[in-house]
Amino acid sequence: MDFNMISMIGVIKKNVVTLQKYKSRMKNLTFLLIFGLFLSVAVESQTIKTQTVTAISRQKASIDSLEIALHQTAKPLIGISVGRTQSGGSTVSATYINAVLQAGGIPILIPAISDGAAIYETVATLDGLIMTGGEDINPLWFDEAPIPELGEVDDARDEYEIRLIKMAVDRNIPMLGICRGEQVINVVLGGSLYQDIPSQRDTSVHHRQNLAGKFASHEVSVLPTTQLAEIIGEGGHGVNSFHHQAVKDLAPGLMLAATAPDGVVEAYEAYPNHPIIGVQWHPEILITGDHPKMMHIFRFLLEKAKTFKKAKALHAKIISIDTHVDTPTRFGRPGFNFADREANRTNLPKIREGYLDGVFLAAFIDQGKRDAASSQNAVLQVMEMLNTIRSEIAKHSDLCELALTPDDLVRIKSRGKTAMFIGIENGYAIGKDLSNLKKYYDLGVRYMTLSHMYDNDICDTSTHSENEWGGLSPFGKKVVKEMNKVGMMVDVSHVSESTFWDVLKVTKVPVICSHSSVKALCNSDRNLTDEQLKALAKNGGVVHICIVDEFLTDNPKDATIEDLMRHIDHAVNVAGIDHVGIGSDFDGGGGVPGCQSANDLIQITVKLLERGYSEEDIAKIWGGNLLRVMHAVQKEAK
Repeated sequence: MDFNMISMIGVIKKNVVTLQKYKSRMKNLTFLLIFGLFLSVAVESQTIKTQTVTAISRQKASIDSLEIALHQTAKPLIGISVGRTQSGGSTVSATYINAVLQAGGIPILIPAISDGAAIYETVATLDGLIMTGGEDINPLWFDEAPIPELGEVDDARDEYEIRLIKMAVDRNIPMLGICRGEQVINVVLGGSLYQDIPSQRDTSVHHRQNLAGKFASHEVSVLPTTQLAEIIGEGGHGVNSFHHQAVKDLAPGLMLAATAPDGVVEAYEAYPNHPIIGVQWHPEILITGDHPKMMHIFRFLLEKAKTFKKAKALHAKIISIDTHVDTPTRFGRPGFNFADREANRTNLPKIREGYLDGVFLAAFIDQGKRDAASSQNAVLQVMEMLNTIRSEIAKHSDLCELALTPDDLVRIKSRGKTAMFIGIENGYAIGKDLSNLKKYYDLGVRYMTLSHMYDNDICDTSTHSENEWGGLSPFGKKVVKEMNKVGMMVDVSHVSESTFWDVLKVTKVPVICSHSSVKALCNSDRNLTDEQLKALAKNGGVVHICIVDEFLTDNPKDATIEDLMRHIDHAVNVAGIDHVGIGSDFDGGGGVPGCQSANDLIQITVKLLERGYSEEDIAKIWGGNLLRVMHAVQKEAK
């Protein structure tokens, strides 16, 4: 018998005792009827309490099961920006939350705070972001003085959202801007706004409708060949309108996607280079009316967020390495700090944002005179640079460590740090003395590029060559053999085609191209022919596709991440998945729209997933292939 039934019987017994006490004086029917009603109320009251307890118990069980389900979910986390209340609190319309839930995501409200560190850590957990509507944006943010027609602004919200967007862009988080959100993204990326449409341009459209939000007040025209056209269809679409500010000048990298009848920008996008789309209307409200197509916008964001989430999870499992950056040329400069998010392309914060586990820091030396004195001076310069690199790594030992072997990289990643390998760019670095190779190896050097832009004592170059040696020089053949002996990888980027073929004849172990692309897609002397790709595969080596624009397309100004992906695809098709990697050449000329810096490298993984590459294949491209070669070279030396 449960507690509730016992309590009920107690109530009845108590009332029965009361009845016996007064029975002799209360003999009329009226009392009995009243008493019967009293008992009925008591029983009914206790029944209601029992039902309430049961219902709450069921709710608790449901909550417990929901918590278990959330731990197992693969649904992406979608951040939602919020407005501010007069007391400084946070507020947002439930329509944004419901749209994310309906699209299959988990909404995360990001409080309107000024703590940059807290926002940074929050953004790091997100798979997607929606910037919401609200009040006007202060024109001082885009270097204009306010006009009288400017509406209500909230400087604290402006600052919060600008910081939030900047951090999301840095991490390549898929983003959707709605109304004010569309405008502020444009401002952050370098665009400008009309402070008040009616007073600053001709317009035939009333952009502040009186109708409820679920009703459309005017049409927008979606441009063909845009991503938005693929999402909701090109041509006319009815939309709502609740704004008087609007995009004036589109930020660099954003492309027009839709306009109003008066020519006002109604939508833009950054696809395929960046996962950003912005719309001036409120699709989250339209979907509550008769506009089901607008739900496609949220579903598109969710699909992009799912892929981004998968890419992040994959990087947690695999080893990722960029085999060539020229960042050490900045080490030692006044004011430069490798641990700060500097303007250069590769530094520790950007490496972390790009989900990279390791990089090869290139000790670069330009080709100089080849007399004995100049050659010895080159050795001294490189020794100094190697010590500078080691010192910079030691200075930030809480964030990175020097790596010498594949096992070191695994160990360093497990500690939450970045592995720093060292390479030498240009064999001029050894002067005329083979013994310098062992000295460099002992200082941590794990590959050497045989030449740079000009011929040297080792070989002919691919660029400004006079075909001095017709490939490897006699000294160069000794260099390759000595590198095999000490366990240093031979890098054939920058060398002439004849040198490439000579190296494959001499080496006993696989070789690498640390930063080269494919000639079939771009006729650069720095790129490999299909015959070279096949030969490199037969050797067991790896070509690391470079992100320099002039190595990706014959029209360098038009180069984007899509060109980079085509080079990866071609190299995989010709050489095979076991012989392709990534070598950015950041801080040495590398960087194209969509992959400008180390923080953008996660974009390559996203693109590979979208192209249908398996997780195993992506793991090979990002580091598995390189580590295989390194292991083989070091094993042969032992």
